[in-house]
Amino acid sequence: MAAGAALRALRTLLRRGPHATPGSLPVPGARVPPPAASCVSSPPWRSSSVRTLQLSRAACAGHNKWSKVKNIKGPKDEARGRMFMKFGMLIKIAVKEGGPNPDMNLNLAQVLEQCRSKNMPKAAVEAAIKSAEKAKPASQHMFEARGPAGYLLLIEVLSDNNTRTHQDIKRVLTKNRAALSDGARHNFNRRGVVLVPGENVSTERAVELAIEAGAEDVQETEDEEERPLLQFICDMAEVRKVRASLEQLGMPITSAGLEFVPRTLCTLDQEQLDAASTLIEALNDCPDVVRVWDNIQADG
Repeated sequence: MAAGAALRALRTLLRRGPHATPGSLPVPGARVPPPAASCVSSPPWRSSSVRTLQLSRAACAGHNKWSKVKNIKGPKDEARGRMFMKFGMLIKIAVKEGGPNPDMNLNLAQVLEQCRSKNMPKAAVEAAIKSAEKAKPASQHMFEARGPAGYLLLIEVLSDNNTRTHQDIKRVLTKNRAALSDGARHNFNRRGVVLVPGENVSTERAVELAIEAGAEDVQETEDEEERPLLQFICDMAEVRKVRASLEQLGMPITSAGLEFVPRTLCTLDQEQLDAASTLIEALNDCPDVVRVWDNIQADG
């Protein structure tokens, strides 16, 4: 019995560490109180929990960072890729209509200039021209549509499967309360359009530039980033002449090409504008859609 009590006392002394003294040994047969909690060292589970929490926070930080990259960079890359795909389709149409030589093909030259202004890689442009020459036959179509507020749309497509494209266009229109509408094209004229930056150019000066350059009309518009632009409208055969004249007058050229210009405009309020923008974006997301023309103007 005495030997057992002495052994238990020795174990207690070892548990209490090097600062324990023999006088602190319990009396044989007495109840041994639990060791006092230390105020210095943390129990093992706590340090493990802290490490786990720190790792968890690090993982969350990385996830949040990736989310920001994904939410910002991802859509931009996607939009950039979609834009280059549309340019490739424009190149195919231009090559199909006038051949692969931009010196002899005004429409192709204008498309290539737009590609350069949007920093489309030269290799991608050259590949698009070569593939356009070798591509399997594809037909170019223009769908006519009317939006829920009465505005008109021309939807230019390039497709090797007309049935599929027709179904895609119709599905998007129906989802956005729009519909195909024969006759919408009669509200548009095919014209030459030269765009120049509109900052610091008064209305009077814009009219003077139009007269001096030989344009038929000049209108104010905006680019994708809502920067002001001046749109000089002319006959299709006069695009190069108007462009050259504007350059001689010291105006930087944003783009020059052939567009469908509406004869009459449809005024929309902000809610209608938002709905129309959603529809046009959805149409542009269709893989066979090249461009969408409209006769929309903002109210006020």
